[in-house]
Amino acid sequence: MRRWLRFLPILVALASPAAADEVYKRCIDDSDGTNPAWGACGGEWVAREDAKLNATWKRLYGASEPNTKKDLLEEQRAWNAFKEKSCRFYGNGDFGREGQVLHFPACRAEVIARRTEALKRYEAGP
Repeated sequence: MRRWLRFLPILVALASPAAADEVYKRCIDDSDGTNPAWGACGGEWVAREDAKLNATWKRLYGASEPNTKKDLLEEQRAWNAFKEKSCRFYGNGDFGREGQVLHFPACRAEVIARRTEALKRYEAGP
């Protein structure tokens, strides 16, 4: 397993989109290089992106008028269904354990981050 550690920077670069957060990168760098450690780093990254999304959603939804709230809620429910299906191909085994513990969380975090940015644009208005 230790021989894979020399490939860690390459794997992280491939798994991490340009917007990968520094906490994730540091977690990967400081990990023991095992799949459980990498999976934990990815899970924490997804949780951080979820927290940002939830905060943005609460602000936007709370400041919206009733008709807009109805439409936003419908859109968010559709997006949630999409999110739950997104990136799952990384977990099907075709990409190996690296796909499951590195690529999947990076992909999912990016999907969530993009939704957060869309909601922020809604907040800003036309």
